[in-house]
Amino acid sequence: MAAQEFNFLLATDSYKITHYKQYPPNISNIYSYFECRRKKGSQFSEVVFFGLQYLLKKYLLGQVVTEEKIQEAKVFYQMHFKQAVFDEESWRKILEKHDGRLPIRIKAIPEGTIIPRGNVLFTVENTDPEFYWLTNYIETMLLQMWYPITVATISREFKKILAKHLKATSGSLEGLDLKLHDFGYRGVSSQESAALGGAAHLVNFCSTDTVAGLLMAQRYYSCPMAGFSIPAAEHSTIISWGRSREKEAFERVLEQFPSGPVSVVSDSYDIFNACKNIWGDKLKERVMERSQDSCLVIRPDSGDPAETLIEILEECFGCSLNVMGYKVLPSYLRIIQGDGIDLSSVDEMDVYKQPVTDPSKGSKRGRLSLRRNSDGFLETIEKGAGKPEEDLLVTVFENGSLVLDYSLEEIRKNARLRDEEVNPTLHNHEQELLHNHIINGIH
Repeated sequence: MAAQEFNFLLATDSYKITHYKQYPPNISNIYSYFECRRKKGSQFSEVVFFGLQYLLKKYLLGQVVTEEKIQEAKVFYQMHFKQAVFDEESWRKILEKHDGRLPIRIKAIPEGTIIPRGNVLFTVENTDPEFYWLTNYIETMLLQMWYPITVATISREFKKILAKHLKATSGSLEGLDLKLHDFGYRGVSSQESAALGGAAHLVNFCSTDTVAGLLMAQRYYSCPMAGFSIPAAEHSTIISWGRSREKEAFERVLEQFPSGPVSVVSDSYDIFNACKNIWGDKLKERVMERSQDSCLVIRPDSGDPAETLIEILEECFGCSLNVMGYKVLPSYLRIIQGDGIDLSSVDEMDVYKQPVTDPSKGSKRGRLSLRRNSDGFLETIEKGAGKPEEDLLVTVFENGSLVLDYSLEEIRKNARLRDEEVNPTLHNHEQELLHNHIINGIH
């Protein structure tokens, strides 16, 4: 059920309150669609679809219209517009005719789907001709989809890069799901942003400190525990010992967490000294006593680990060569880089911002369906010409009820990396085919 304290009637842009007065007479059906527009020069050619189910469960399920909410909206909009423009009568009809449940149908691609830009993601239409205006009334809320889509897409781009290098340097993808850790809770604008962004990251990885994202996956995507973390020090716990007692601070952490991996931030004062003289000398035996399952993870919070750590740690603890001929630190010792992590090789992602003069804003026509063509590419079919049996859009919400309920496990399966995204040669060929399809295709 939608949150009781939340008033759906107030969850839209103000001007939409007046739109019921502006549509043509005798209109009975409005059908809208949402897409991530294709734009020349866009950094990513495809996106990860994620987050719709949360919005539906949180805000749209069940009775969302009550007499109290109608009155609250009436008073608010009267004060806001300084005139009577709120359609009190229609909202009361929804309450009386549909028990306050929204007469809306939403069809969408399965969450976790990787879809080329420029294709339909989901469609919205009214199921009762009397409430045609409701379709676009909920646009404001549904457009909040762009945040989890953006995070899930960027997170997956990280995964592709990590997979490529992990495969090239180790010969396997073992541990890939734990290679990018989310520490974004403190860096977003709200609790809900943390939850949305944190859950979107969990589509691709299982390593996180963002509790809000874990709770969202648990409550809205049927995943009891979607991500994992380890005990870790922060600067405050280290510097509280004072500079002269940094060794004791490190030792305390090792003593308190003798089993399982533990991470220790080591650049509170001098990362070189910490690695060479404390970890690599005074506490060397304590470090070497630990196993692969209880390894020490050294965390620099700034700088290039290749310059500040690896050579020093190799000198102190040695290294071995793996099957691919790359140097590997002992199994009881690892490094996590916690600063300056971004997609430095690409420009800032642009998933939703489009200038008014952009020709890509041209709307698709008629009823839409999404299919996989004979070449294996997803494409949008316009004007109702698609075959129902080929349509990948499925009804997820209808008349106040959730029709499909995806688990995070299903979503992760949909978003998994393809072979060509791990193998650079295959990936380049696939990207060329996709580029030609996008440039030459007619949707």
